[in-house]
Amino acid sequence: MLMRALRNWSLPFGSLAIGLVSSALLVAQNSASPARPGLPRGKVEKVSVHGKSLEGNLEGDPADRDVFIYLPPSYSGANRRYPAVYLLHGYGFTGQGWMSFTNVAAAADKDAAGGMREMILVIPDSYTFYNGSMYSNSATTGYWEDFIAEDLVRYVDSHYRTIPDRMSRGLGGHSMGGYGTMRIGMKRPDVFGSLYAMSSCCLGDASPIAELTAAFETVKSPQDAKGAAQAQGGARGYTLGPLARAAAWSPNPKNPPFYFDLPTKGGILQPDILAKWAANDPLATIDQNISQLKKYRAIAADVGLQDPLLVSNRAMEDLLTRSSVPHSFETYEGDHLNKVAERVETKVLPFFSKNLTFK
Repeated sequence: MLMRALRNWSLPFGSLAIGLVSSALLVAQNSASPARPGLPRGKVEKVSVHGKSLEGNLEGDPADRDVFIYLPPSYSGANRRYPAVYLLHGYGFTGQGWMSFTNVAAAADKDAAGGMREMILVIPDSYTFYNGSMYSNSATTGYWEDFIAEDLVRYVDSHYRTIPDRMSRGLGGHSMGGYGTMRIGMKRPDVFGSLYAMSSCCLGDASPIAELTAAFETVKSPQDAKGAAQAQGGARGYTLGPLARAAAWSPNPKNPPFYFDLPTKGGILQPDILAKWAANDPLATIDQNISQLKKYRAIAADVGLQDPLLVSNRAMEDLLTRSSVPHSFETYEGDHLNKVAERVETKVLPFFSKNLTFK
């Protein structure tokens, strides 16, 4: 049953960032144009940030997380402060992989040379045992919402010349990172002032994903689940998506060795667990957070016309419109992956340069 379900795993159901095909292929599909020779370049630092919010997580993931910090070209020669943009990667990626995939440092250098105001960029690594944290608070995975909005922001503000004000902080991301942007953004306008969600995953799709989790009911250990999924899924990496969601959205500290509840039991959907999943769906929670979203200076979202997540992202945009939340929304010719680097360079970074406060 497990192998059959994994073989049938398809792109629309793998909406967690859907596909770590291979680093080489992704970069080949999605490379931004290279920086020009002689262009002033910023610096990327790799640091380790301890997440108090991640301590004691039941998955056993490290509480010390790699974080990549892009410092703009003028940072070393100027005694001034800069806005900071926190960029969240998608499911199946590491922070390093997403840096390469988007070519974000070169994109920021080019934008700065073209007149864009310079910013610090912060890319945390949220790769976990099941390939992604979902940027959710969970005893099983750790409290990732709190890590991003509290531990990480506190570290960056104390170690770099940021402007420590919400209107000078942006939050953005792609796929699982777009989901994290909306999830955290709806709750933390006290921390961030502008949001940009790219091709957000996990909108209104709990039931079809939950049906696939029945395939994992007979797996005896987390290692067996990971081994079976990797053997079948290969480099794509997304077959563990249902378990990543279960760990994030239906944690159960009293249910070892997985420490979560699946939304199926004996192949039958469990309404109480499905309700927990639905409670983590931005489409179900936007209405409860309208006043929070209206505190943002700017909110933007986009999705490709060939992206399987087009319909759900349009549904989110419709909710924002009907709720009178000021925002912008764009569609473009592209699928889930092939225009991400281009969009980061031409849309995401200029959006934050325009909307964050520079002092």
